Amino acid sequence: PDFVVVGEGRNFTLEMVNNAVDMILNGAKLVATNLDPSPKKKGWNNLGIKAVIAMIEEATGIQAFSVGKPSPVMMRVARKKLGLETAETTMIGDTMTTDILGGLQVGYRTILTLSGVSKKEDLNKFAFYPDLVIENAGELDLDAWLAD
Repeated sequence: PDFVVVGEGRNFTLEMVNNAVDMILNGAKLVATNLDPSPKKKGWNNLGIKAVIAMIEEATGIQAFSVGKPSPVMMRVARKKLGLETAETTMIGDTMTTDILGGLQVGYRTILTLSGVSKKEDLNKFAFYPDLVIENAGELDLDAWLAD
């Protein structure tokens, strides 16, 4: 194959990773659908896509091309498909390094939910900040947000 595309999943096996490594060593390009970090929470899928990609990159010496968030191309294509202008678009997500960074890079307003990967106490570690931080999406007052 020309490409090995790695996406989110819960049933990765070492056999699958080894097969991907062999294909890449035979010339296939490595593509990641995103590079979301592990949530590092008990009972969650902590061997996320970033961990799987790291194994493949280490085994091949080849760095993945990420086509997902925070890819500006992906963010713009999604906005245009929805028929929205940049100023009308808000990125809502639970991960500072993908969702929020991706939104900021293309000029969208951003809302961080603390129901997933990112934690409130970690926000000061970043050189950027979302427009709004909420515990979960249920807290969002859409009428107030859209009126702002």
